[in-house]
Amino acid sequence: MSAPAPVSVLLADDQELLRDALATVLGADPRIRISGGVPDGAAAVEHVRAHRVDVVLMDVRMPGTDGISATAEVLRVSPETRVLILTTFDLDEYVFSAIRAGASGFLTKDTRPAELADAVCRVAAGDAAVAPRAAASLLRRVRRQVLPSGDPLAALSPRERDVFALLARGESNAEIGARLFLTENTVKTHVRAVLARLGLRDRIQVVIWAYENGLVQPGDGGLRGVRGSEDHPAG
Repeated sequence: MSAPAPVSVLLADDQELLRDALATVLGADPRIRISGGVPDGAAAVEHVRAHRVDVVLMDVRMPGTDGISATAEVLRVSPETRVLILTTFDLDEYVFSAIRAGASGFLTKDTRPAELADAVCRVAAGDAAVAPRAAASLLRRVRRQVLPSGDPLAALSPRERDVFALLARGESNAEIGARLFLTENTVKTHVRAVLARLGLRDRIQVVIWAYENGLVQPGDGGLRGVRGSEDHPAG
């Protein structure tokens, strides 16, 4: 059986030195292939338009088109591409705006290289990655003041509701399978169905959506942050 193709990564940061350092660190990981490096958001969009890119590692503050606007445009041009925000700042407005724009994760630039590489691979596989200290900030911002009426999970089957509940707590496919006595492939099938029925892009949106709709309370878990390399759930 052939090895999976490496994850194609575009580096978008206005600091050339940092781009070079990231290319060296991530490019040394056999799971990752560096597609290129660009200095601003507009260039990132054009690169994604011209090349197959699995993950864009995107800075927030760049001249011209910033990382938040670029994230939304990248996903419009290439819906299958994932965006992982990498920035010095973990202030609420950046976390909130990045995820709202469609980013699948948010890490700070002091993330350890091994954790960053793991996060890139997880995001490419459909998982989420959020810096632990940013998770609480994000969840404080997303809770709606007025919750929707009716059953927000009406479109889901009973088993899909079970999977949703564990997804909303940030559990991995392996953890969900163990709790529900399902194989990981079966869990993946249910996860894809949950995302499709609720119109959500990935696992991080499941957590946000659950908080927005009052289905998860503070302290229930969710958005655990960067998990270790032993767990790389897909889809």
